Amino acid sequence: MTEALIGLGLMMVLALLRIPIAVAMGVVGLLGVAYLRDWNFAPALAMVETKVYETGRNYTLSVVPLFILMGNLVTRAGMSQELFRAAYTFVGHLRGGLAMATVCACAGFGAICGSSVATAATMAKVAYPAMRQLGYSDRLSTGAIAGGGTLGILIPPSTIMVIYGVMTETNIGKLFAAGVLPGILATVLLCIAVRWTVWVDPASGPRGERSGWGARLRVLKGVWAVALLFIVVMGGIYGGVFTATEGAGMGAFGALCFALTRRALGWRALLDALVESARTTAMLFAILTGALMFAEFVNYTSMPNDLKAFVIALDVSPIWVVAAICAIYVILGTAMEELSMILLTVPIFFPLIVHLGFDPIWFGILIVVVVEIGLISPPVGMNLFVLNALLPHVPTQTLFRGVLPFMVADVVRLGILIAFPAISLWLPSLMR
Repeated sequence: MTEALIGLGLMMVLALLRIPIAVAMGVVGLLGVAYLRDWNFAPALAMVETKVYETGRNYTLSVVPLFILMGNLVTRAGMSQELFRAAYTFVGHLRGGLAMATVCACAGFGAICGSSVATAATMAKVAYPAMRQLGYSDRLSTGAIAGGGTLGILIPPSTIMVIYGVMTETNIGKLFAAGVLPGILATVLLCIAVRWTVWVDPASGPRGERSGWGARLRVLKGVWAVALLFIVVMGGIYGGVFTATEGAGMGAFGALCFALTRRALGWRALLDALVESARTTAMLFAILTGALMFAEFVNYTSMPNDLKAFVIALDVSPIWVVAAICAIYVILGTAMEELSMILLTVPIFFPLIVHLGFDPIWFGILIVVVVEIGLISPPVGMNLFVLNALLPHVPTQTLFRGVLPFMVADVVRLGILIAFPAISLWLPSLMR
């Protein structure tokens, strides 16, 4: 276990020195395996070769670029504005309704995007000007955008779930299904956080105009494509019609057809979508390859077995072990971005969770939820960085204060999902 802890510390030092996380994990994995083989680099280099080759040829991972492309195509088709407008016509007349519309639009956009950062960035451009024009406080506006943006990695499809599924050999389709009900629960709790904020400070979220049912039905025509895309992709995966990879292909093709139908995709926009998708995919694959090298090193050490023995010696309830792991994730989330955090910790914690008898799908959803908390946790939550860059006139202190009610809502949701695992496991249990 000593070697594993030293390797973990070295990796953190390299990361703090601003070495790319993929390089840091890969170098530590290479050197660690070589050290455990008496500084014989032949097996270490063979391990590197195997991990690079297996990552590149892994058929399951082809779902990642396809879902990323789907999100980029839909974004360029202007779907985020349609989602926000539709949500506003239904709840905009309520106090804080525009913020709740932002949360609902984030949920809808997350269902076709799969990225928290992209969701937050998109809604900052779409929703913030409308809220500012209506007189919403920056604290509520930025809090709703940052909190709602986290839904992008929970509501399927989710690249984080794909990475977790590949690393733990967990069924990706069942992981997607498991995220549906927690995603709905998250949307409701975030809207409750908005209501609580405007109850404490009514001036922070004034009412908007009430829309008639005629206007509501008309605006729904603009979002039918998103609903259809989600139903086809997730319904097909859930019903066993096609695999997650095939569903991602269907989604990307459907998004392309939708963008062409709206005449929102010229050659330049298509090239930009393809380049952005390729760039993001390359980044994810590089980090994943480095993480698999580091995981191989950890598996060579006695750390997984030592951790199991330590927990057994403590003689505590397994649920307290899960709570402790969640607390560790929340703390790490204040200093690390979500993908690196998952890739770094899953090889350490997952064997322990399986040993304690917990469902890997349930644990995967818990990881996503605590990562969501980390995304909006001061001082370095990734969504806060995005908003700080896009809205430089908003003080950092305002951003930090704005996300606090939404962090509380996420902590409540985490407690509910721990207490009632059936919320996450019911839909996967119905799959073929």
